Amino acid sequence: MAPIPHLKALQAFAAFGTHGSVSEAARELGVSPGAVTQQLQKLEEHLGLALIDRHGRRMELTRWGKLYHAEIQAGFSQLSGAAEIVRRAHADTALSLSALTSVLGKWIGREIFDWRALCPGAAVQLVGTEQEPDFERDGIDFRIFYGPQPRYHHAIELFTDWAVPACAPRLIEGQDLATGADILRFPLLHIVWSGAASRAPSWEDWAASIDAPASAFPRDLSYMLSSSAIDAAVAGRGFVLAQMSMIADELETGRLVIPFDHRLRLAAPYYLGWNPASLEKPFARDFHRWLVAKGRRQAMLSAPGSAG
Repeated sequence: MAPIPHLKALQAFAAFGTHGSVSEAARELGVSPGAVTQQLQKLEEHLGLALIDRHGRRMELTRWGKLYHAEIQAGFSQLSGAAEIVRRAHADTALSLSALTSVLGKWIGREIFDWRALCPGAAVQLVGTEQEPDFERDGIDFRIFYGPQPRYHHAIELFTDWAVPACAPRLIEGQDLATGADILRFPLLHIVWSGAASRAPSWEDWAASIDAPASAFPRDLSYMLSSSAIDAAVAGRGFVLAQMSMIADELETGRLVIPFDHRLRLAAPYYLGWNPASLEKPFARDFHRWLVAKGRRQAMLSAPGSAG
């Protein structure tokens, strides 16, 4: 059996057969037309077979050339498939974390930089979605979710959050807020969760918890994402009943303040679910422990008595 032709010759032949033009093949390969012509001649000499009919400046594949080209193209397609397998194998070492959009944007997405500092060689892919993923089908390793009970066979409780009225400092500048009921005079931003097993804490709930007179607060504007309502509060649009886990940065930078610190416990906790097979990935067990530790710490920061 004759040795396999040189790869450059095969690439030149594959490109020429596809385009039917030496100049186009040269453009695809990033070489000169002369280099393509030379490789085509070397391939024919190596095989001892005429692959190309030359009629002056016009060149086309012979009958055997067409058959040979089809096989070469099939071979390059297989090589591309093999390269994709290698790419996926490298990507498979990355840890994928799915979380509710607001949880990702306002909590764990901010905390993740601590993990990067601890394990700079560990790649993490963050996915924000309200849809609960299928670990195997969607290629997800870990999921942070909310609800009255775990949705996955392998899950652990992270923390139960607390909500508190927060606003931009300029909203209450020069105002006297002697009691919690005074907050209810201001524009109130409402949050309505879509598809959640438990509803978001409402201003009616919070008013009842401070024994304020029962009242229905107009819901002329509601947000389906907690993060959007928080951003509106930062912009000075009103008070938001914000989760403590999601406003740490805003409180630290002074973009939000808590004029009356009375917190309302959420009806359900956040959980961490995971695919047990994913724990065999590099850094996965450390990442799991880090997420659980972050949840435990957040439980303390969110609870009443903490400054957040």
